[in-house]
Amino acid sequence: MEINQIIPYETGGKRVQKFSIFSYKELKVATHGFRASNRIGEGGFGSVYKGRLEDGSFVAVKVLLIELESMRGEREFISEIAALSNIRHENLVTLRGYCVDGTKRLLVYDYMENNCLSQTLLGEEQNRSKFTWELRREISKGIAKGLSYLHEEVNPHVVHRDIKASNIVLDHKFTPKIADFGLSRLFSKNISHITTRVAGTLGYLSPEYAISGHLTRKSDVYSFGVLLLEIISGCPVIAFDIERGEHFLVKKAWEMYNSGKLLELVDPMLNGEFCGDEAVRFLKIGLLCVQEIASLRPKMSAIFNMLNSANYMELDDINITQPGILADLGDVKIGQKQSSNSFCPML
Repeated sequence: MEINQIIPYETGGKRVQKFSIFSYKELKVATHGFRASNRIGEGGFGSVYKGRLEDGSFVAVKVLLIELESMRGEREFISEIAALSNIRHENLVTLRGYCVDGTKRLLVYDYMENNCLSQTLLGEEQNRSKFTWELRREISKGIAKGLSYLHEEVNPHVVHRDIKASNIVLDHKFTPKIADFGLSRLFSKNISHITTRVAGTLGYLSPEYAISGHLTRKSDVYSFGVLLLEIISGCPVIAFDIERGEHFLVKKAWEMYNSGKLLELVDPMLNGEFCGDEAVRFLKIGLLCVQEIASLRPKMSAIFNMLNSANYMELDDINITQPGILADLGDVKIGQKQSSNSFCPML
């Protein structure tokens, strides 16, 4: 593999990793000319291809679409590199390098053998049945651990802005890794929020951010809560029923919680092979994360600790208030554009 330049970066004064700058030619060779049969993901920001480098290692190559007028694609390229330039964690995808060739922008990641959650756990029923309670538990905890690292341990802090099933990829051991940092924003320690264009995915998007454009770490917490409900229930975030119209998973979970039937929300594909108390606790934690009042949502470190606790009674004394639900795109802040890309960024 020809490496044109190595860029070191540091975390806490210690060198952690080096980014490689790849040539367009070597990535074209690695992906067999970006052949259609090598395409493993596609969406609003571009396509992703499986490739094999000269050293025999497999990679995922994201080819970004650059819109010259809006510079969309270029912004995502810069955001991805900025977010991942000083961090490395077992629950974050690894960016190996990138390529800049004229107007072409490409990002190179480790290849993830087990796809993304939206295509595996939340895909066909036969896939869901392969995800045991133990595996769902560890995946949920891993995502929480990765987000806690981004929000509270990294400086500057990182807010992802698009936590959802298709942005969680799984390696050969089914270890979850948060991916696609194209919409992420960096927060210095003394900043609690920033005002930015609204971006994310309907169903996972926190209502207060969508309406005001004020982004905080609690926006990611909301998205994680929706994802946690999704992992435990196996239900889609937004479902359509002829009689009821669009129905949101968050609303369904809230209704079942109030009627004392939260256990019935657990994915039936588990065939009852799970600890009921633990499953209900996970669902309650999901509801804590999606509360309408953002300040009532726990921090990700607290969420991670709750997911790891063996004390099933600890949530009984916590008051869970009603969730926030963004049911209409018309509520999104005027002049802001909603991103609805839902492809798996790197498999």
